[in-house]
Amino acid sequence: MIVLGLILLIVGIVIHIPILTTIGVILLVVGAILAILGAAGRPIGGRSHYF
Repeated sequence: MIVLGLILLIVGIVIHIPILTTIGVILLVVGAILAILGAAGRPIGGRSHYF
């Protein structure tokens, strides 16, 4: 999810499409939050890891 967010963010900036930039930032932030919670050992959605 972090990689997809980063790709969409870069493509949105290069091609000047604001919706791709917005979606990329959202995916990047959500992916980072899930990665931090997963690394801390917190179960997410009943699973220890979301990946």
